[in-house]
Amino acid sequence: MPTHRLLTLAAVLFLLTDSAAQSATPVYRSVTIKDVPHIKQKPDFCGEACAAMYLQKLGKRADQDSVFDRAGLDPALGRGCHTRELAGALKHIGFDIGSIWHKVAVDRANEQLENQFRALHADLARGVPSIICMHYNDRPNTTEHFRLILGYDAARDEVLYHEPAIRDGGYKRMKRDMLLELWPLKYDKKQWTVIRMPLAVKRLTAVSTTTKQTDADYAQHILALKKKLPGPQFHIVVQKPFVVIGDEKKAAVEQRSEKTIKWAVDQLKQDYFKRDPDRILDIWLFKDKESYDKHTRQLFGDKPTTPFGYYSSAHGALVMNIATGGGTLVHEIVHPFMASNFPACPSWFNEGLASLYEQCGEKNGHIYGYTNWRLRGLQQSIRNKRVPPFKTLCSTTTNEFYNEDPGTNYSQARYLCYYLQEKGLLVKYYHAFRSAADKDPTGHETLKKILGREDMNAFKTEWEAFAAKLR
Repeated sequence: MPTHRLLTLAAVLFLLTDSAAQSATPVYRSVTIKDVPHIKQKPDFCGEACAAMYLQKLGKRADQDSVFDRAGLDPALGRGCHTRELAGALKHIGFDIGSIWHKVAVDRANEQLENQFRALHADLARGVPSIICMHYNDRPNTTEHFRLILGYDAARDEVLYHEPAIRDGGYKRMKRDMLLELWPLKYDKKQWTVIRMPLAVKRLTAVSTTTKQTDADYAQHILALKKKLPGPQFHIVVQKPFVVIGDEKKAAVEQRSEKTIKWAVDQLKQDYFKRDPDRILDIWLFKDKESYDKHTRQLFGDKPTTPFGYYSSAHGALVMNIATGGGTLVHEIVHPFMASNFPACPSWFNEGLASLYEQCGEKNGHIYGYTNWRLRGLQQSIRNKRVPPFKTLCSTTTNEFYNEDPGTNYSQARYLCYYLQEKGLLVKYYHAFRSAADKDPTGHETLKKILGREDMNAFKTEWEAFAAKLR
């Protein structure tokens, strides 16, 4: 065969091969889903933030918390949604996300990853963004992370996405090659996993921002709490409106949460309090004096002034030496509820009601305070004629109540509440006092009205005789 014909044939083969190679390289057009607001995620809420971004684009007043709450995830786990839970939330909200997990054979990775990107681009072209799970960056052992894919720039071969992890993370860019490198999750040496959730609207249900404490708030609270746990011996239980942390066995912490804390909250709300505390509060149950002393210093920088326990508004915590029993715990539970329901309550009644229930049980379906160790001191004060008039007790300032003969103040306040309880007047007095506090800030005039007594000196004499007979 002539040489020039061989050259011509070679040229033709080269051109055919080059043409085939070019046709094998996918060509994608530029596309962008515009005007999607960006939301910076809360810790570990990357998927929830991605979903909330597109929901807001669709005109829904959604936030990442409301997405989390649709997932049904136990907030005690202290984390955000993983793929399965996020997928459940998206379906519940009304997205048709189709198949989520896609397998990529390692020996055909380039081809099959290209197919996955082709499907992602096709959804973008019809106005459907995708949430994908990928590695955060190309460093070894990098965490998995959700991003919202919103477009593709053909001229620069770059993917456009919202990055929830940073404040100004809207319409960030990433080379397509980098996306294809970070996208597969390489759990298996022979088969990788690609995760994609296209946000095709099926029928959106009502979803809106949240204004009260929800599961999402508890999850975030516990996520932060885990970072300061003193050790692995501590167990966390969600017992709304509290988070309970204890270093006894988990079963013991759960039992105290249910049998003492939940019981007390239910009983107190039944008779007195309609509103939960305005924030999530921690209840630390330390198993013994050694743990109590050590960990109050370690966690709060406090040196306890009582061997039983205390409530710290500054730290948002009830701190207990639970070895001394649950009485102080119920006492301290009263205080945050009083703060959210009757913020103007004077110290005498706040402590009187709380101390009434430091020795309590249930009677006729309601919480009931029993006599306790404070009675002996009160009876001694009565014998020594040291008990002041009730008008004086009611008028004490916070400083006077706690620092001027606090033993007598506590016992007098407690056993006034005990007397009202025994006469069936305590719950009535609380609500009447709360309603009239603007006009009667001390509660003394309301007390006279509820008792039906004008001569409070005569009443004090009768009350002292009643207290003297108690055992």
